[in-house]
Amino acid sequence: MALAILGFALVALLQLSSQSLRLVKSSGDYQQAMLLADRLATTTQATEETADLGEEGPFRWERRISLVPLPEELQPKETIPGKELPKLFMVTVGVRWGQGQLLELATLRTPTTAPIVPGSQPAAATGTQQPITSGTGQQPTISGSRPGGSTFGSRPGGSTGGFGIR
Repeated sequence: MALAILGFALVALLQLSSQSLRLVKSSGDYQQAMLLADRLATTTQATEETADLGEEGPFRWERRISLVPLPEELQPKETIPGKELPKLFMVTVGVRWGQGQLLELATLRTPTTAPIVPGSQPAAATGTQQPITSGTGQQPTISGSRPGGSTFGSRPGGSTGGFGIR
């Protein structure tokens, strides 16, 4: 009888060990997919609506950039002739791997250029917002490269960043 109980315990331990190894591999795959999606989203220079596909290792990815209507509170109060209205783009990166596993990351970006520093080359569009000053001598307001508002969730620590699983 004791041998039968020992046998069942041994089988249970082997199953738990096997399941643990599967979870470690799944977690590693998820982490690699998140790193890939984050890299694709942060290196994107959103200037027009596009969609592209690619593969990297065991991962297949799709990146979509779409123009989002600017919320009313962000619309300029008055337009300046000859100056383009601000644009807002949603960058969505979907990464697939394994047997139907999917991770989707979304963020909002604005096409901007870095300020010109005297004696240096003009920089290309970075896809992040630059400081905005009110013209009243107040401190500038700085918006991050990943404004919130995404329907996919928020980053750990409370800041919204558009990360999530779908």
